[in-house]
Amino acid sequence: MATDWKTFLGDAVKDLGALAQGNPKIMEAIQTLDAAGAAHGALDAKTRELIALAVAATTRCDTCISIHAKAAAEAGATREEVLEALGVAVGLNAGAAFVYSAHILSAYDALSK
Repeated sequence: MATDWKTFLGDAVKDLGALAQGNPKIMEAIQTLDAAGAAHGALDAKTRELIALAVAATTRCDTCISIHAKAAAEAGATREEVLEALGVAVGLNAGAAFVYSAHILSAYDALSK
């Protein structure tokens, strides 16, 4: 079943709004973190959104995916740029699994004796 991303995004924004209303300090903290991430201004909005999409892929956050896919499109990211950013995320995840597999094997060898 395909995800209706427009409905999903609308529901997510509504839910996050309810959370922010219930605890405004959470929203203030998120906004502060977001602003701090862009404080240098060395990266343009499109590049930041492409990075956000790659991170969303690695953290498996559907809400992040919907928010940043829309923002990336609005910032002018092309489908090809999104595909390339996601390719980097896939490669990094595979590399991380490879590195951690070596750690796991080392732990197993040390702890099975």
